[in-house]
Amino acid sequence: MKWLLAMLLGLLLVVPAAADELRPFAIEFTERQPGNWTLDWKQPLASPDEDELIVPQLPANCTMLGRPVVRAAPMALIAHAEATCAGDVSGGTIGLPQLVGNSDALALVAPLGRPVQALRLTASEPQATIAAKPERWTVARDYFAIGTEHILMGWDHLLFVIALVLLVQGGWAVVKAATAFTVAHSLTLAAVILGYAGLPQRPVEALIAASIVFLAVELARGKGDSWTRRWPWIVAFGFGLLHGFGFAGALREIGLPEGEVPVALLTFNLGVEAGQLLVIAAVLALRAAVGRLVPKADAPALKAATYAIGIVAAYWLVDRVLA
Repeated sequence: MKWLLAMLLGLLLVVPAAADELRPFAIEFTERQPGNWTLDWKQPLASPDEDELIVPQLPANCTMLGRPVVRAAPMALIAHAEATCAGDVSGGTIGLPQLVGNSDALALVAPLGRPVQALRLTASEPQATIAAKPERWTVARDYFAIGTEHILMGWDHLLFVIALVLLVQGGWAVVKAATAFTVAHSLTLAAVILGYAGLPQRPVEALIAASIVFLAVELARGKGDSWTRRWPWIVAFGFGLLHGFGFAGALREIGLPEGEVPVALLTFNLGVEAGQLLVIAAVLALRAAVGRLVPKADAPALKAATYAIGIVAAYWLVDRVLA
């Protein structure tokens, strides 16, 4: 019983105090005039006290001019530099060897008169080669991975999905609710990225936290006949529209390669869905294991998870409203 309870609550116990959206290291390397480039990058910070600037590595035929200009942003450093490159950068590498653990970076390289290409850097592969012509498959692969990481590392979206599965419990109701959530946030995400809709990010993040608190309250009420339990797919759809604004905010920070926006948008969303399905499958499998092996532990574990979700989400809500 103890180890099953630990498995159910383990995920919640490691949730960070603040649920930041996926914030990869973002780099833009753009050729303004033949041979003259600008380098702009956003470096996420692990804590407010961190102030050491990490400078991306440029191709061997490129030289940075002077020192970068740096300004502070919330939990990030924004830097700008000028560079010159002797000849074509194709075949050269851009890198960030300081990446560690699960950190990653997305570099957008824009040679003059040629398509922008997106290059993903990770701790295991901190350098990427700039291609003469970007391949569509590379964009699809990188944005699929970014989407999957976003749902698995975006704790607020993750807790919403977990709470939704616990509320609906199983069967076709879970399928309907998950599908409604998927359709809704896909619509909002596309609308924002294509310029048809938009909301300020800070209120969106507060409302996302409020959506998790709402589900936690519904869970705490038990198995009564509530509107949410009767039509969970409607609730999932409504909150899915809201969460789509959160996904869009993260994707806008990362950036999209010109000429490949539809592919990047589609594969990012598919990555989000892949991560979401993994979470749903894990929660259902865990509940089934608890119900089969130690059925008496199911109710206490659900209650403990409910209060853990509610407490964490309430903290996020207060923190985001007062921030």
